Amino acid sequence: MKKLSRRTPVALLAVGALVATLTACTSDSSDTTVTVLTHNSFELPSSLIEEFTAETGLKVDFVASGDAGQLSSVVSLSAGKPKGDAVFGIDNTFAARPIEAGALDPYTSPLAGEGADRYAVPDSENELTAIDHGDVCINIDEQWYDREGIPAPTGLDDLKDPQYANQAVLLDPATSSPGMSFLLATIGTYKDKAPDYWRALMDNGAQVVSGWEIAYNQLFSAGEGHGTKPIVVSYASSPAATPGTRALLSGCFAQIEYIGVLRGAANVDGARKVIDWMLSPQVQAALPTSMYVYPVREGTPLPQNWRLRAPAPQYTVTMSPQYINANREAWLKDWRATVR
Repeated sequence: MKKLSRRTPVALLAVGALVATLTACTSDSSDTTVTVLTHNSFELPSSLIEEFTAETGLKVDFVASGDAGQLSSVVSLSAGKPKGDAVFGIDNTFAARPIEAGALDPYTSPLAGEGADRYAVPDSENELTAIDHGDVCINIDEQWYDREGIPAPTGLDDLKDPQYANQAVLLDPATSSPGMSFLLATIGTYKDKAPDYWRALMDNGAQVVSGWEIAYNQLFSAGEGHGTKPIVVSYASSPAATPGTRALLSGCFAQIEYIGVLRGAANVDGARKVIDWMLSPQVQAALPTSMYVYPVREGTPLPQNWRLRAPAPQYTVTMSPQYINANREAWLKDWRATVR
């Protein structure tokens, strides 16, 4: 099993230090260099990056800058004086922040009409271009339930059932991007009754940890750490890499990742070329096996094991980035008051 790697904790307290670090390490952009700020889980085959350089003459410098929340904060705090030319990895739970801060320049790629435009930030001026989507869902260890002789849960409501007591590990939405997505999934599903649902999960012994790596790779019974929890917050795509697991495809949140040109970039033309390249058939086809996300380009083939074991949900909870941004702090306050 390939070790999965997802979003690291948001760690917003470290944003100021990270901004200073990026200021010190940013390369001198020129017509032949494009600096792209990314989240820590960014990965593409080196052969694709080399082909881009050979075709365009542009060297791409990818700078890991934290998870989606930290990345959006870094970009927002440096609006107009960017630490790079483009940014990749801000998702729809944080997209409104850099847009409202005026940290991004509008750009519409000629390839956006191949599918990316379906995931555009509503009521925006195309400051961000969708590159991939990865639905956050509850994952279960089917082999654990087979061994224990217990019927596996089939939906969010089941997690409140006493027969699933002490089996779930959740993610703190204040420190985890997929944790925030799960919070939004429950709000979209249960509306104003969401705090009652969170309380029921805690009463049933759910454990909350700071980040996905701890939950999946240490505590999840099917993860590499062979933990004791057969229920975990992860992605609809995770079962493609973890045999014997399944995503519950109801109550999922649609997470979308974007790329954008940073306002004040030294190499705007190069940044736009990188956006076009990220929407190309070659890069889109590489996304599932590189970062375990679904491509946005229509007709992009998925690996065989994805078709069999990681189908996308038929229905997902969706919310506009502006709505999330306007209500985030109130929701987190409710979460903290409920989950002690």
